[in-house]
Amino acid sequence: MKRKLSLLLCLLMVLASFAACAKNDESDVIKIGVFEPLTGENGGGGLQELDGIKYANKMYPEVLGKKIELVIVDNKSDKGEATTAVTRLIEKDKVAAIIGSYGSGVSIAAGDIIKNAKIPTMGASCTNPMVTQGNEYYFRACFLDPFQGRVMANYALQQGAKTAAVIMQNGDDYSIGLGNFFIDAFKELTGDPNSIIDISEFQVNDTDFNAILTN
Repeated sequence: MKRKLSLLLCLLMVLASFAACAKNDESDVIKIGVFEPLTGENGGGGLQELDGIKYANKMYPEVLGKKIELVIVDNKSDKGEATTAVTRLIEKDKVAAIIGSYGSGVSIAAGDIIKNAKIPTMGASCTNPMVTQGNEYYFRACFLDPFQGRVMANYALQQGAKTAAVIMQNGDDYSIGLGNFFIDAFKELTGDPNSIIDISEFQVNDTDFNAILTN
């Protein structure tokens, strides 16, 4: 339910961001692009967000007397596909606004295209600060990784942890960003620069973590 409420808030904020422009639109339909990973590594999360967006659209199918039409694209959890998908929404489908994406990496990859096209975009769960940094057309309805990292560090300390090891996914903006914010917060809160005893990375398709855990 929290996820659905978050997506509902996201949709309402997107609608508000282009309502003034929509008044001058002569068509009876306003197209909102849905930019999500429906397949690939983050397909599960993307499908959950899509369900929330569809639910919000069911509750609020119109704005300013115009029907809201969702135009859904799959960025396939891939940065290259992300640029192709968001370009299609803007150039072919002519959307007025965009919602997405689950996964900070694909959101960052699409950022410059969104910025140059001046299409208001609202992320529901892309928490890396770089998604919106320097981009006045990209917004978010969620908290940031610096906040998440500090909450995690606080929790670890409250549970009695004096040291920590961090495992991050190589090349993943979300994993590396959140891991580093946790590292900084944990060192600060413990007051010990050596409290992080190990930092390891794994590849996206790795299934054997014995070496990392043994270390």
